[in-house]
Amino acid sequence: MIDEPGDIASREFQKLIYGETSPYARTVEYATLENISREDVIDFYKTQIRPDKTILGITGDFEPIEMKALIEKAFGDWQPPATKSAQSLPSADQKYQGGVFFVDLPQLTQSTILLGHLGGEFKNPDYPHLSVLNGMLNGFGGRLFNDLRSRQALAYTVYGYWDPKFDYPGIFIAGGQTRSQATVPFVQSLLAEIERVRTTPITETELAFAKDSILNSFVFNFENPSQTLARLMRYEYFGYPKDFIFQYQKGVQATTIQDVQRVAQKYLQRDRIVTLVVGNAQEIQPPLTNLDAEVKTVDISIPQPKQT
Repeated sequence: MIDEPGDIASREFQKLIYGETSPYARTVEYATLENISREDVIDFYKTQIRPDKTILGITGDFEPIEMKALIEKAFGDWQPPATKSAQSLPSADQKYQGGVFFVDLPQLTQSTILLGHLGGEFKNPDYPHLSVLNGMLNGFGGRLFNDLRSRQALAYTVYGYWDPKFDYPGIFIAGGQTRSQATVPFVQSLLAEIERVRTTPITETELAFAKDSILNSFVFNFENPSQTLARLMRYEYFGYPKDFIFQYQKGVQATTIQDVQRVAQKYLQRDRIVTLVVGNAQEIQPPLTNLDAEVKTVDISIPQPKQT
C-alpha cells in the first residue's frame, strides 16, 4: 500500500536525493496524469516505439533457421519513423547535501528510517569492492545486524548498501525500523558503524564472510536460460561487455581488506548523508533535534484532481 510507512519513506527519500521533479524520483499523481493528453501518447508511440531502439531475445527449443524466418516475416517491414528519438539521459544530481527530514504520522508506534546519498553505476571499476563492502555490512552475521540488532537491540530490521544503476547514479542507502523511543540512538549507531568501516580496517573473518556470501550465491545467476538471456540483453542495451558478470566475479575474488577500506573512505561520504524519519513526533524521545537543530518537515499530501 502506498500509505505504508516503508512505501512513504522510499518514495520521499528518492525525492530528497534526486529532487521531486527528477525522472529518477517521479511518482504518479493526479496532476501528472492530468497533464497527459491522447496526443502525447500517440506522439510517444510514434517517436519511441521503433525497430532501431528494440532488442529481441528468444530462448527455448526451436530451429534457428525457422525462427529467423518467422521473425523476418513478422518484423521485416517495420521501419523507423523519420522523427528522431531523444538520445540523452537526464543528469542525476543530489538535491540536499545533508540534513534531517521528518514525516509525522501520529498513528505509528515505530519509526522507519532511511539515510544515504547519491551513489554510482555498475560500470564503476570499484563496484566489486563495494559489493564486498555490502556483504560485510548486511545479513545474518553482517556488522549492522550483529551490532544494532543483536548487541544493542535497537532494530527490528537494519541494512546499508551501495545500490548502483546501469545508466545513472544509484544511491548509497542505509536504514531500518525501530521503536519510536530508539529512533535517535538507532540513527546515531548506524552513522557510527558507517564511520567505523571508513576509518578502521575490517577483519580477515569479515572479508571472508562477505566474499563467500557473494561467491557462493553466484550460481543463482544461472538457474535458467531466461536469466542468462535477460542479463545479456541488459548488457547489450546499456553498453556493458557480455562477460561483465564474470569480470565482477573476478573482482570480488580479488578484493582485499585495503580495497574495502579505500572504497568506504571514498564513497561513503558522511557530510552528504540525508536522513529521513517516518514516525510519531510525540513518541520519538529524545527528539530528532538531537541529530540536527533544524529538522525539516516533509509534506506528503497529494493535491486532489481538478473538478471537471
